[in-house]
Amino acid sequence: MLSGHSWLAWIIIGGIAGAIAKALMPGRDPGGCIITIILGIAGAVVAGYLGQALNLYKPGDPVGFIGAVIGAFIILFIYRMIAGRRGL
Repeated sequence: MLSGHSWLAWIIIGGIAGAIAKALMPGRDPGGCIITIILGIAGAVVAGYLGQALNLYKPGDPVGFIGAVIGAFIILFIYRMIAGRRGL
């Protein structure tokens, strides 16, 4: 679904989406800035793949960035819940 250059784009978008998700969800992250960026990348890739697979948007559509931010926000939220319980 995602081609080679699309992966690079989603990694870059994911880093930005992770930063935006962090700004929308202030507070202390158990893993720090690097983990937040990695979670943002994961959220962007998952949201991008699902959005395209479900034909919600096509590669390059601006709405894909919104999906990436939402995906990063959800993954960051889940991570905080899990890490908070474990005391990480």
